[in-house]
Amino acid sequence: MGMVQHIETAFSARTDKVVSALVAGLEREFGRGAAEGLARHFLNAEEVDFRWDGRSEERWLGIHEDPDGAGFQLDRVAICGCLDGEWFTAIMFADGEGNAHGMTGCRVARDRMEARDGMIHAH
Repeated sequence: MGMVQHIETAFSARTDKVVSALVAGLEREFGRGAAEGLARHFLNAEEVDFRWDGRSEERWLGIHEDPDGAGFQLDRVAICGCLDGEWFTAIMFADGEGNAHGMTGCRVARDRMEARDGMIHAH
């Protein structure tokens, strides 16, 4: 059975820190009017990284071996979190240094409890 790990710095119950930081940076660079539209573009283009950064908990599922035999291994990790005001559960591939390399599925949840339940029961 996997152990659940809380990610304290990634989530605040009052704000979505990942999206807030993205919008703030875009506002400084491009102005308030362009920031929201650009944020949507970045969120869509870099979904894997933003979901990984938006996780509040994670659970290790096992090793994912490269099917092409290139000799590298990634960890399969179930996560739950909140991104852009929406709770989610996802299965991610991450390296040993904590960097996300892909996502095999993501499901939106009604609330934190449903997202956490999805993470706990992921396989």
